[in-house]
Amino acid sequence: MSAYRGRFAPSPTGPLHFGSLFAALVSYLEAKNHQGKWLVRIEDIDPLREMSGASELIISTLDAHQLYWDEEISYQSNNASQYEALLERLQQEGAVFRCPCSRKQLAENGGQHSQACRDQAANLENYALKFRKTNYLYEWLDGFQGAQYFRLNDDFVLKRKEGFYAYQLAVVNDDYQQGITHVVRGHDLLDSTPMQLALYKALNIEAPVFSHFPVLCLKGQKLSKQNYAKAVDDAQAVNNLRSALRLLKLEKAAKETSIAHMLKTAIELWDPKTLHGATQFVSPL
Repeated sequence: MSAYRGRFAPSPTGPLHFGSLFAALVSYLEAKNHQGKWLVRIEDIDPLREMSGASELIISTLDAHQLYWDEEISYQSNNASQYEALLERLQQEGAVFRCPCSRKQLAENGGQHSQACRDQAANLENYALKFRKTNYLYEWLDGFQGAQYFRLNDDFVLKRKEGFYAYQLAVVNDDYQQGITHVVRGHDLLDSTPMQLALYKALNIEAPVFSHFPVLCLKGQKLSKQNYAKAVDDAQAVNNLRSALRLLKLEKAAKETSIAHMLKTAIELWDPKTLHGATQFVSPL
């Protein structure tokens, strides 16, 4: 039980909204119910999408809701040397190729890379690094969604032409480096799992257990910064947690009057079966 290591890994593209607070709470309760560690990692590897000061706002919101992390907060922007080492390792395994193609070129070729693309890339400086499709059928038992099957028949980006590292590469590296044993995240990231499993397989590294909980929706759309979901009001932390706990069928915890008692009761009564098979919840806020 004590070997459990989970994490919450937000991108600093804005302050936390209710959907991302819900994500933090679910991963926190899973970790603490297993008497495990809960880590926070800021995924700040895409400066074009980041909002100045967002990292501080995210940390402040977690603190206001007493979702306290167990180790020092990590930042992906500090890990470039690790990503380069991982890319080198994958290249040695023959799992990576250079791609000079634009999105338009790929679209015109049905999303596939021609042999000419692969041949000319060796002599070009401006290229993306991509993971070779495996056509392998990946199977995993999702902690919330049950048995999953996915055949990986597409290449995917590991490092963009602009020099930015892709999410799939960074998250596999960081979860491995931090010893994460359980990845608890939203259902919208379910499709990322086979790509990450492909990387783990290529690196001969044991993959963590994946669990994908339902995303929160409002008026048929997922709560997100792109859909202008409003920032969580830290001054309403008790009410915010109460609403989230009720979504999780933790009514006894929701009735507590302090955050500390809410979380303590929620950890004791946590039952992930309330999430099994569900892909969406309607947001109450």
